[in-house]
Amino acid sequence: MKSFNIGMVGYKFMGKAHSHAYKDLHMFFPQTAVPKMKLICGRDENGVKTAAEQFGWDGYITDWRELVTHPEIDIVDINAPSDAHKEIALAAAKAGKHLFCEKPLALTLADAREMLEAAEAAGVKHMVGFNYRFAPAVQLAKKLVESGRLGQIYHFRAWFLQDWIVDPTFPLVWRLQKEIAGSGSHGDLGAHLIDLAHFLVGDMTEVIGMSETFVKERPLPSSMTGLSAKGSKDAPHGPVTVDDATLFMARFANGALGSFEATRFAPGHRCTNSFEINGSKGSVKFDFERLNELQVYFTSDDEDVQGFRRVLATDASHAYMDAWWPAGHTIGYEHTFVHEVVELMNALTEDRQPVPNFVDGVKCQEVLEAVDQSIEQRRWVKISEV
Repeated sequence: MKSFNIGMVGYKFMGKAHSHAYKDLHMFFPQTAVPKMKLICGRDENGVKTAAEQFGWDGYITDWRELVTHPEIDIVDINAPSDAHKEIALAAAKAGKHLFCEKPLALTLADAREMLEAAEAAGVKHMVGFNYRFAPAVQLAKKLVESGRLGQIYHFRAWFLQDWIVDPTFPLVWRLQKEIAGSGSHGDLGAHLIDLAHFLVGDMTEVIGMSETFVKERPLPSSMTGLSAKGSKDAPHGPVTVDDATLFMARFANGALGSFEATRFAPGHRCTNSFEINGSKGSVKFDFERLNELQVYFTSDDEDVQGFRRVLATDASHAYMDAWWPAGHTIGYEHTFVHEVVELMNALTEDRQPVPNFVDGVKCQEVLEAVDQSIEQRRWVKISEV
């Protein structure tokens, strides 16, 4: 059985998700190549050592430069904070390593394009971590759109709502600092919505947006990860330099209209990542908090039984589900990462680029920056302008 040695940079939230995917992959997808968890990397030696032992890595290292040039590493997995993506990816590509990088691909469109160019010049495989594509219910939505069963697509509306920073005394974690994160809800949450729109409906041609930072300053943390922190409300404060909420509208190349909302200030919404697609023959609705379900409506149904039906996407006929449990036995968030790694391993075995890849990461970054430009200039911006 073919195998590939993984070297991973990052060991917190996404590091755990990726590690779980590598560990579980071959138990449920035995036909794929085997990802061998060779080295995990982090700056804090105590932290990365603990993660290596807990997650099941063969060893750990504290210098990513040593990892990307290690002769036994085939794939470099980058899930460190966004400001580190570019430098690590460029060095790994130069060393001839395949790349798996979390989203958003980079802090800026220029950086994302440079990463894509470096990967292409090196002739390596490259993948970007848009995991929500890999939920079976989302794959079903894609199937219904592509097969024409929804007809001509008129609308794509999407919203990603969270509430984890509503408290103004929540500390200033790195995700709220532009120099590290690149952007706030727009690049963190909105990037997923943009990729789902590209995946399900197609390219956008122009956008117009608005954004707001509701809490301008926050207490400095005594310790933090990207999503959690410790600190005192009486600690010195620092400026929040990213958006708390961003909304935008879009036109698609196929004539459809789009609306997008990403916010971290929606009390009661822990992780409401949802979309609805309306077409001439029907509609679909998805909510990540009920990720095994797709709501489906067809205009061809008899009038007396028309309405949205709940489709539980757990049968073997749905994408990836023949590898898991009997019908009706649901899967969770972590399984979307397993499915990502299925695609990565299959692409490497078949000598093709995995999907989504850095091309998709650049396309997402183009929309993110077009929206930023629109907000700054208070006008519609064509994607071709950025």
